[in-house]
Amino acid sequence: MKKFLSTSLAAVVLTVAGAAFAAGPAVDNATFEANKQKKEWMSQGGEREEALTLKPDVKNGRDVYEVCSACHMPEGWGLTDGTFPQLAGQHRTVIIKQLADIRDGHRDNPTMYPFALPSEIGGTQAIADVSEYIAVLKMNPDNGVGKGDDLELGKKLYADNCVRCHGEAGEGNAEKYYPRIQAQHYEYLVRQYRWIKEGKRRNSNPEMVEQIKNFTDRDTLAVLDYVSRLKPSADLVAPKGWKNPDFQ
Repeated sequence: MKKFLSTSLAAVVLTVAGAAFAAGPAVDNATFEANKQKKEWMSQGGEREEALTLKPDVKNGRDVYEVCSACHMPEGWGLTDGTFPQLAGQHRTVIIKQLADIRDGHRDNPTMYPFALPSEIGGTQAIADVSEYIAVLKMNPDNGVGKGDDLELGKKLYADNCVRCHGEAGEGNAEKYYPRIQAQHYEYLVRQYRWIKEGKRRNSNPEMVEQIKNFTDRDTLAVLDYVSRLKPSADLVAPKGWKNPDFQ
């Protein structure tokens, strides 16, 4: 009888242990994926942290930006069809983070990667310099927008889901690396948004990935059309037809 109880107890222990072992990888995998997302979003150390400590040289930033201007235009306005985003007026911290992420592989951008290499634009000091130069460029007064046919839904979705991080007017938060999205080209916003949902933009904030995962196509287009129409304060915007004198 004692032997039977011992055998039964051992069987129960093995069954429980086996169940725990079987369940373990699922929990571990979920934790692993969450930690991986956090790491991709905010990698520790590296050029990002180093560049933030450096004093920017705006004059050198102008020279570095000449490489960028071929795609992002001398004014930093990109293209209204969204092929290239507006960079002008973006928070310096955000530009530093994105450049560092592209260079160290945390963000996939095959088009930009060759131009972001140290051999092309310089080392960490160059990141600090060009980011400062871009941040003080005046923004496009006439960016690309959507159709404007679902703006009430877009406004509601933005208030319910986006305003906490990106601000009432899409101004973002430099300290938390939340980008300025106001007056960004609509088509560019749509492309990046879809890449974030699909996991293609690996350095996306995991909180945003979670926030938008249940958005429908209609939701996506409506909220981004609304975002593209958010206006920066007048002191950040260039007059219509402005040309960057640094490249004339």
